[in-house]
Amino acid sequence: MVKGVACGDKRERFAPTPWTKESEEWLALDQRLRVDHLARRVDEAVALLELRTLFDSYLGVGKKALRPDLLLKLVIYEMQNNRPSPAQWARDVCESEPVRWLLLGMEPSRARLYDFRDRIAPFLPEWNAQVLRLAVEEKMTPATRASLDSSSIAAHASRRQLLNEERLEKRRATIDVVLERRTHGETLAEPPAWLAKSEQGLREQKKRYRHAADVLCERQAANAQRRSGKRKPPDKVLVSPADPEAVLARDKFNVFRPLYNVQLVRDLDSPLVLAYDVLTQNNDNGVVAPLVEQTADHVGHKPDELLVDSGYVSVQHLEFCEQAGITLYGSCQENDYSVPLGKKKQCNQKTELPKSAFRWLPEEESYQCPQGHRLLFRGKQTQRRADYAITLNLYTCPAEHCLACPRQKLCTRAPHKGRTVSRMENEEFLDALRTRMQTDDAKRLYKLRSQTVELNYADMKEHRGLRRFHCRSLRRAKAETGALVLAHNVLFVQEQRRAAPNKPPEPQTAQSAYVA
Repeated sequence: MVKGVACGDKRERFAPTPWTKESEEWLALDQRLRVDHLARRVDEAVALLELRTLFDSYLGVGKKALRPDLLLKLVIYEMQNNRPSPAQWARDVCESEPVRWLLLGMEPSRARLYDFRDRIAPFLPEWNAQVLRLAVEEKMTPATRASLDSSSIAAHASRRQLLNEERLEKRRATIDVVLERRTHGETLAEPPAWLAKSEQGLREQKKRYRHAADVLCERQAANAQRRSGKRKPPDKVLVSPADPEAVLARDKFNVFRPLYNVQLVRDLDSPLVLAYDVLTQNNDNGVVAPLVEQTADHVGHKPDELLVDSGYVSVQHLEFCEQAGITLYGSCQENDYSVPLGKKKQCNQKTELPKSAFRWLPEEESYQCPQGHRLLFRGKQTQRRADYAITLNLYTCPAEHCLACPRQKLCTRAPHKGRTVSRMENEEFLDALRTRMQTDDAKRLYKLRSQTVELNYADMKEHRGLRRFHCRSLRRAKAETGALVLAHNVLFVQEQRRAAPNKPPEPQTAQSAYVA
């Protein structure tokens, strides 16, 4: 966290490095390092970043700090090299020649590396914005077309140690009893395996469990607000004591575990990631607007076209895109069960004749059933969603038509009441999207989605180690994701600048003002 700006000579704030670029030890490593080695690319790439705020976060009091620009090079190198944990960085400080070359012989301890990981967290969004602005200024991409997707990433917590309210309170009581006994020099004869061994560990555990209790209380309140059909029994509302903020849901392997929802906005005309976020929800509701605004902050404008999957297609998102002047492309997820479409039957669907078989008549503001009969407006209904409400207009076919209809058994189980079809307010946005997605241009454009943002997730999971987070809490999960995105973006921009025949002059950074 940024503490403030120190006074005095800024160069005296940091300890001198063991080596310089004229030292024999560094020159020996430099000779063994390939010309195209990742470490050299990282060394050049970090020079593109304005690091003044990072340097100013050191107050210059107490023991002299290690050079933060060199530590940042270490972080980017390790993240790109599939070693995202500070524990791995600590080993590489002693064992990896490229790391020692980058650090000029510095040997930060494991604790310092963990501290530095937390220190750079607030600066990552601005550094990513700097890289993207540079890419747009130098015409590497117009950043007018983007694709958006999400992926569930396992939290750094056990999927087997999930607690309900009763078990959580029992554990908190046990911790209090053990701490009380320790004040009298007593210990438990057979302490449970989950209990911390030291007094300091117990106090930290007590703090985490108090946080878990607060999160569980919020989840109980949210569960009580759900419709009766969606509400869980109170003893089935769980929390992970190791990482309480992580949402509990099933991953893509159908394993129920603590998860975080990672969102990426990927440019269609370059490999750049335009925006990212990490959320504590297991759906994509309400995420388009903040990610589009983040993209606009980074590149100076909103995208003209946005590709999404069916999880993002909602009237709420379509209304926002209409107001923002964005053309949304996405597959519409039908809620009706239809045998010809091969869809799985949903628990709330009682008929085999889907809503799509009913024709909407915009001039009359009514539906026409497959047999040609008009449905009459019956009234309105409000349904709650996770973070907003929708209004439905209900249309019902007169009972005399349904009782005499030859398709009665396929259409309704209560013909004496007539078949009812609902329509959301502003559902015309969905109709327009369905029409747009039938065009050849839209189909060709939508193919780019699987070639862009989905490849970024594949690369992050397979080659950068993001199948599971290596830290706990939402703040640190965002920092790990931000560091991965920064490494990806800044290395791409540096490669493009190196390959350009008339490379622009290197930007003036604040590093020279802080380094002797």
